[in-house]
Amino acid sequence: MEVFNYGIDHLTTGLALQIAQGQIKGILNETAEKRVMLSAQYVKDITEHGTTVYGINTGFGPLCTTLISEEDTQTLQYNILKSHSVGVGKPISNQLSKLMMILKVHSLAQGFSGIQLATLQRIIWHIDHDAIPLVPEQGSVGASGDLAPLAHLFLPLIGLGEVHFQGKTISGQALFDQANLNSVSLGPKEGLALINGTQFIAAHAIEVVDRLHNCLTHADIIGAMMIEALQGSIKPFSPELHALRPFKGNIHVAHRVKAMLTGSQILESHVDCDRVQDPYSLRCIPQVHGTSRNTWSHLKSLTEIELNAVTDNPIIFSAEDTISGGNFHGQPLALPLDYAALAAAELGNISDRRIYLSLEGKISGLPQLLMKDTGINSGFMLPQYTSAALVSENKSLCFPASADSVPTSLGQEDHVSMGSISGRKALQIIGNLEQILAIELLCAAQAFDFRKPLKSSTILEACHAHTRSKIDHAEKDRIFAKDIEKAHRIIKSRKLPTLCDTTLNSQFQNEFEQY
Repeated sequence: MEVFNYGIDHLTTGLALQIAQGQIKGILNETAEKRVMLSAQYVKDITEHGTTVYGINTGFGPLCTTLISEEDTQTLQYNILKSHSVGVGKPISNQLSKLMMILKVHSLAQGFSGIQLATLQRIIWHIDHDAIPLVPEQGSVGASGDLAPLAHLFLPLIGLGEVHFQGKTISGQALFDQANLNSVSLGPKEGLALINGTQFIAAHAIEVVDRLHNCLTHADIIGAMMIEALQGSIKPFSPELHALRPFKGNIHVAHRVKAMLTGSQILESHVDCDRVQDPYSLRCIPQVHGTSRNTWSHLKSLTEIELNAVTDNPIIFSAEDTISGGNFHGQPLALPLDYAALAAAELGNISDRRIYLSLEGKISGLPQLLMKDTGINSGFMLPQYTSAALVSENKSLCFPASADSVPTSLGQEDHVSMGSISGRKALQIIGNLEQILAIELLCAAQAFDFRKPLKSSTILEACHAHTRSKIDHAEKDRIFAKDIEKAHRIIKSRKLPTLCDTTLNSQFQNEFEQY
């Protein structure tokens, strides 16, 4: 199995997901271990010499001026894990919890946090053995980092909290009994090193990058199918047009859609039609999808910086050089996550417009509501109700969480990012977007059928055939919720992009397709 060296190698969104999914093994190599042990020694030296350093021998937050005796420092570490475990709401997914642990290990292994090697090794044991702590979804304000979620994440280190293990939810103590483990002996600074950081926000950003990319890819494919079904023009995707307004995302999308349409009999059949121009939801696909791709690229690059950052506090450079700064503040990801949420909502917005356009019955050869025998049948009228509801819900979720700040910690933490809410909302919007695209795929496949016996391009014919292998053409009304569910599974399976050949690769392939 391929190996990733925590604290040494460069972590990307894709690598983090592969570690979480067991495809790559994360390890501590000798260099990282030496860095970790040296940093822990610095903390030990600080406590022995009596130097006052925040979080090592002082209280936390507004209690930063309260000195803690050497004999009480260990109790302080346990207390901080317990007192900060105040999360509420449903548990986050196992993958998100596992990503949080992976990101925390990678940050601590760089050797600036004073963590003990044994503590780090125990967290890696949790990752390797899929002993995943239960973390409530609500309670973080995104500074000082994600305190409450991280406190819950690491309660099992001391036999508290709950974990998912071998298909069951058990207590931290039950995990000790079952796996023959003992409580980690936390030293000075360790409690703060564990709970201070942006790993909750960053884990959500990883999933946003991954799932939004899947939506962007499917939006291009399904949009191209709709262009064919609605007899749209290929001209708005011409490279010379986009060279005059060279946004990278626009150029990339235009290239992809044009490549998917090339060689189509359907396209050739209406070259000389009298339609002057297409509705915006068709001809502005490069501008709308492309802008969302630019937004995705921005989030990807900033997330990658955060994945390789040290975000706890204070930072230990040596026994004589410690800095109490603000690397834990979630603002660097809070704003781009809110921006990405808007980009995802807009993909859904334009998708719904194409769905509606396909139902109108104004395009030659397409029956109203995409069914020949309407009246007794309602056709595809109602699936668009659902897409409209989801689009509206997404609009209500688009208010940026990062625009708000509520002071905490008796005013010591007087500006916070709310980035955890940004990440959670972005994933909610993307979840709705996946359903909207499923409905568009359902309608596009139905409309596509009415263009037979003409054939589309090889790529789009393959995508249509795969869709039809899962969902039959509808001659009369049925429970369309089942069809939407099947289409949703197609979106989640990521099968359609694998049917598209390398002609879709643009000059910006690495920027928009690699993560």
